[in-house]
Amino acid sequence: MFERVVSYTYVETRIGRLLLAGDAESLHLLSFQSGSRVHHPRDGWRHDPDGFPKVRRQLDEYFAGKRTTFTLPLYLSGTAFQNAVWTTLQSIPHGVTTTYRELAVRIGRPAAVRAVGAANGANPLPIIIPCHRVIGTNGSLTGFGGGIETKRFLLGHEGALVDDAAAGLFEVRAR
Repeated sequence: MFERVVSYTYVETRIGRLLLAGDAESLHLLSFQSGSRVHHPRDGWRHDPDGFPKVRRQLDEYFAGKRTTFTLPLYLSGTAFQNAVWTTLQSIPHGVTTTYRELAVRIGRPAAVRAVGAANGANPLPIIIPCHRVIGTNGSLTGFGGGIETKRFLLGHEGALVDDAAAGLFEVRAR
């Protein structure tokens, strides 16, 4: 049986340090180093400090406001349901949000709102697969593996969140 050799590296970004992991063909994981969904290198992974130059370049372009979509080979190892959610997440345009309910309808499973939320939370490639663009039905910035402040930053960076500094409120602008 063919076994994938997984390498990893860390990259510094405007939202902090991110772990990147994958093989020679595709990216498997992007992980925040704070928040509720932190991943660390696993036994057997090979550290490659110069690895993933295409991913690094596209992340740099995204954070510089010069990229709105990612064109990277991705490896998704979720269930069929998770993969359907993750694929649909990739169709949410930059600067636009949707709700868990709307996402459930889009995948043809309108009663699976909670399962969609769980699949969204298990997304192994946040930012690249833009799970941060999914919000609560009431417009709230619900949980995010990198933390709510990171989600708030990403939505603001994309122009989907307006900060009313005078009132100290945030408002989702696009849907």
